[in-house]
Amino acid sequence: MSASRRSGTTDELGPDEPERVGPVGPDGSDLLAALLDGMDAALCAFDADGVVTHWNREAERILGWTAAEAVGRHGFAGWAVREADAEEVEGRLMSAMESPGRQVHEFALLTKDGGRVLVRTQSAAVRGPEGKPAGLYCAFSEVHAQIDLERSIALSEALFEDASWGVVLVDADLRPAVVNAHAARSLGIGRTSALGRPLGELLAQGVEELESALTHVLAEGAPPAPAEIWVSVRTPEGEQRRCWRCGFVRLASPLAEEPVPLGVGWLFQDVTEGKQGEQEAALLRFRTNQLHRAARAAAECEDPREAATVHLDFALAGFADHALIDRVAGGAVADGEAEGPVRLVRVAATPSGAPGPSLLTGQAGLPVRYGQGHPALQCVERTGSVRASVGSVPADQAREWARARQWPSDAVHALCAVLRSRGRTLGVVTFLRGAGRSQFERVDAAYAEDVAVRIAAALDLSGVVGRE
Repeated sequence: MSASRRSGTTDELGPDEPERVGPVGPDGSDLLAALLDGMDAALCAFDADGVVTHWNREAERILGWTAAEAVGRHGFAGWAVREADAEEVEGRLMSAMESPGRQVHEFALLTKDGGRVLVRTQSAAVRGPEGKPAGLYCAFSEVHAQIDLERSIALSEALFEDASWGVVLVDADLRPAVVNAHAARSLGIGRTSALGRPLGELLAQGVEELESALTHVLAEGAPPAPAEIWVSVRTPEGEQRRCWRCGFVRLASPLAEEPVPLGVGWLFQDVTEGKQGEQEAALLRFRTNQLHRAARAAAECEDPREAATVHLDFALAGFADHALIDRVAGGAVADGEAEGPVRLVRVAATPSGAPGPSLLTGQAGLPVRYGQGHPALQCVERTGSVRASVGSVPADQAREWARARQWPSDAVHALCAVLRSRGRTLGVVTFLRGAGRSQFERVDAAYAEDVAVRIAAALDLSGVVGRE
């Protein structure tokens, strides 16, 4: 493998090379040696024949060869480079005497103990009084330090331009100082618009948890594992609930003797779809388990009506706050045989205002005073599920909405599922949720329909259907 990896001519790096100075020789050599030894860079010099004339302490530190061992050798052949690479290395180094500006190369040099070090060299010609090449100066440094710097810069630029996750640098006041393109899109705001603004102006919910995490990182350092934080992002379509998997790193100045906090590097990735999928799968498993448990418990009930309430109680867990069972007055209605408006009689209900199992009611057989267009009546007419919600209204209006529908006063969301058995409509089961709970969704309607099938089967076995 060639010892030279890259080469070129440049006039941009370092100070300009000395022009028309005296040749490298005895005159002024002590002063030159002192100057070279005081430099932080590794420096050496060659005369016009390629013989080493100067070798400073940094060169000795990097390669291990002392000035006494290096000065007087011809080039690097046989000691500082492999024999196979010596001719190429010498040719590239000495070419600087015939070229304007500085020559930049990368070579693999040998240390005194036989190791290999990749170095980057900058070489420039020394001109004699008549302008002819009198020698060559060469400065070199270990490439890994430069490469590490270049990689750090490249990584920073990539993170803030092309990364597929959000990257935000938050200052010690918990305000964004730098925001990458992905993070700006996730926040629904321009990259520059987010800078210097409080996080509370960027997020509608989840700010407290996020700021608590950032404060902890500033004080204690990065947590051992990523944190999943639910936030609400303001968008033109309204607030959107998102789950971000967040990682944090504390930033401190590398130039200070003691760590000076510069802020926190906050990296996040949107995992909302995955988390929602996990939640839906867990909810489905729980509800399926509840149906199985209800079936086993109902099988031990001697009264089929009690079996119906058992199904209702198991369905309520984590699903709704209240539940009602209304049956069709007169027993049941076969498809296409309804004459006049349908009337419903309350069969069972959860206690209002206190927890407890569902109670059997309706012994008097009096119809519930449902007004025209009531969701339960619509459910019977459509033979399908009906959802209703009071929406965003003051609390007193919400209570009035519930009372007008003969529901508990704290109900704000309702889901009615029809009770069907053997081609007949037996009644309606209504599930109710209070304030602070989400509206019923389609997946909830599917679960309510499964529960309704089991309740209808129990009611159909009981003597209440057809006895009135």
